[in-house]
Amino acid sequence: MATPPSLRIEKLTLELKAAEIGQHPAEVHGALVGLICGGVDQRKQAWVKPLLELMNDGQPLPMSLHQLVVELFQDTVARLAEFEFGFSPLLPEEEEPLSTRVEALSLWVQSFLTGIAIVQPKLNRASADVREVIKDLAEIAQVEFDVSDDEESEAAYMELTEFARMSAILCYSEFGPEEPSLEDDADTTVH
Repeated sequence: MATPPSLRIEKLTLELKAAEIGQHPAEVHGALVGLICGGVDQRKQAWVKPLLELMNDGQPLPMSLHQLVVELFQDTVARLAEFEFGFSPLLPEEEEPLSTRVEALSLWVQSFLTGIAIVQPKLNRASADVREVIKDLAEIAQVEFDVSDDEESEAAYMELTEFARMSAILCYSEFGPEEPSLEDDADTTVH
């Protein structure tokens, strides 16, 4: 469970390119986290169909990409369900230029909001805290990519990333299942 984000992004980028899917890995992870945090049924891969609608117009994924996404789903659920596993958005490492990381964060947040909206019809009736973070995330999604590579901008990026992370955890605690059940996802049948 301790695969560094850079390796995961690299592998996901390669698989997306090989499948000719023009999405950034942050978009895929953001949508996946949005679905999970919105309360998508985690049993029998019920989450696959809405994710495929978001990332590939409902078309099945090649086996290797599908397996990678299943592993990402399982890892993400485990990290959200157990706080000590350290959930965080799948974003580029700090060695990447700040503008690249800010763009990835924006894409992650946009996809997270889309994912959660698809599976959570009662979003407008959520707790005041959740409605507030959704509103704030919508503003983060509009952040400018042209940022200075200085300490102040870096600190602001880190703050926004932490806000996105905590917002996802808050949404999961409100909409997620009482008990996550990944045992039904052990069988990774591709249709």
